[in-house]
Amino acid sequence: MMKLLLAVPLLLLILTTLEARPKPAAVKCKTGPLDIVFVIDSSRSVRPFEFETMRRFLIDIIQNLEVGPNATRVGVIQYSSQVQNIFSLKTFFKRADMEKAINSIVPLAQGTMTGLAIQYAMNLAFTVQEGARPLHKKIPRVVVIVTDGRPQDRVTEVAAQARDAGIEIYAVGVQRADMNSLRAMASHPLEEHVFLVESFDLIQQFGIQFQDKLCGVDMCTEMDHGCQHTCVSVPGSFYCECNPGYKLNTDGKTCSPIDACADGKHGCEHQCVSSRGSYTCRCRTGYDLNQDKKTCTMINYCNFGNHSCQHKCLSIPNGYYCRCNDGFTLQADGKACQASDICNGIDHGCEFKCVSTVGSYHCICPEGQQLHADGKTCNKCKSGHVDLVLVIDGSKSVRPQNFELVKQFVNQIVDFLDVSPHGTRVGLVQYSSRVRTEFPLNQYKTAEDIKKAVLRVEYMEKGTMTGLALKHMLEHSFSEAEGARPLSQNIPRIGLVFTDGRSQDDLSEWARKAKESGITMFAVGVGKAVEEELREIASEPVEQHFSYSADFSTMTHIVDNLKVNICPEEGKGETEIRSPCECEALVQFQSNTVAILENLTEKLAQMMARLEDLENQITNKK
Repeated sequence: MMKLLLAVPLLLLILTTLEARPKPAAVKCKTGPLDIVFVIDSSRSVRPFEFETMRRFLIDIIQNLEVGPNATRVGVIQYSSQVQNIFSLKTFFKRADMEKAINSIVPLAQGTMTGLAIQYAMNLAFTVQEGARPLHKKIPRVVVIVTDGRPQDRVTEVAAQARDAGIEIYAVGVQRADMNSLRAMASHPLEEHVFLVESFDLIQQFGIQFQDKLCGVDMCTEMDHGCQHTCVSVPGSFYCECNPGYKLNTDGKTCSPIDACADGKHGCEHQCVSSRGSYTCRCRTGYDLNQDKKTCTMINYCNFGNHSCQHKCLSIPNGYYCRCNDGFTLQADGKACQASDICNGIDHGCEFKCVSTVGSYHCICPEGQQLHADGKTCNKCKSGHVDLVLVIDGSKSVRPQNFELVKQFVNQIVDFLDVSPHGTRVGLVQYSSRVRTEFPLNQYKTAEDIKKAVLRVEYMEKGTMTGLALKHMLEHSFSEAEGARPLSQNIPRIGLVFTDGRSQDDLSEWARKAKESGITMFAVGVGKAVEEELREIASEPVEQHFSYSADFSTMTHIVDNLKVNICPEEGKGETEIRSPCECEALVQFQSNTVAILENLTEKLAQMMARLEDLENQITNKK
């Protein structure tokens, strides 16, 4: 809070040369607005005639103030052992009303709790609710304490708090007042805020001089204020202000430009440039500022007409790049386009084969099969519906990781079957030292449900009782109770046995009985499977009903062989089983290998072209 009276040093000198009390001035004090509260001591030590003198002191000062809502506001409190509010800063705005209230004061005549009175002034008298103007309006807040004795409570700490809150304190001691207590209460410099009057008679003369100081001179013209921009005078003091676009520094005198961009409210889309309290928006390179002077639009370099792109031009900040239509690949020059092999660049989903065309592709099926309406899959086995039971080896020699491959093998077989209640039905049996039906022929109605069930099958481990598995298949799996259709319907019954080793029991009898009962038996062996046992299980002609693979990871060709034999009409001209040692097979292998290498070479060239395209784009961006 700015100092109220800096010109009071002459006050003590004036008090020692008292003159006769002059008549009230015809013109009222024209000082700037104040919020001033008088705190008067009404303890028992103040005798009645002395209190009357103090009452006249207050009235005389108020009579010469320019009071009003927008001028000086006045409040009065008295204290002894307690504090009493006579009227607050918002109560009266006419001197006559104030004078009437002061004349009605009845002294409390108790102790001297000066600290309590200062606390009341700080916490209540100078609140906005009681009429004090807000601090940001810079209206000086002044307390004038008039006392004749030593405080009976502690005043040092509470007075410091009041001063820190921006309250200017003047301590006026009369007669028996303690000078140390006055100095503990008053603001600095003490010589301008502490006064000791010898008697109550002299306090009237002090009042005359005090009101003269309230009507002080323009401090901005009377002293070297040091304000960098503007000095604003207030009663007995001054403060500095800055020109528009600047803010006052912590020294209270110098000014710094306001960074209008710092508060983040500028609304600039890209960059904000501050200038003396204002700002302008700026765009990054490659963008133009819009008419709203805040947002930015990217410059379309393709509109300049010099891009030379064969197909498409795409603008980017500070440049452009070329792009080809679907089905074409950008060449090394970054501008020309060449038709690309779509099938090699996308997940086409063709079940059999993908054929690229300019900008597109289509799927084809093997000879003898037709493309489904989805344009990707081929028709399933429809030569005749069957009841198919798969019997898979779950012995410990298979091992868990290989058992997962066996389940995938089973699902590949399911993929080419037309599964439905009236079409093909599928059942699954697992065996080791015992036999377990995983699901019968009549449990699942769709291929998708069967495949999910296969994936949930848990590996059994232990021995290899293939004969026991064949017996279970014949007696249970192909029973009408488990979903096999009656023999009178002439629905083919097919049993497929998968094993990776020699059986630990005799399988001859049950393999023979299964075939004699009309079941067409297929035998699939992997790894250490015994060929003699596989042939014994398989139906005639044996060569068409048994398959073998040396390793679990190379069983894919077995699915093709089974598809040929289970669905004979789909094998026309499609698959021919050859010995891998025949000369023609070797020639075919070599041809296939060369074709694969050529395909890889083409893909590598396409990849190199794409890398060069990316390098060109990065260079252009730089």
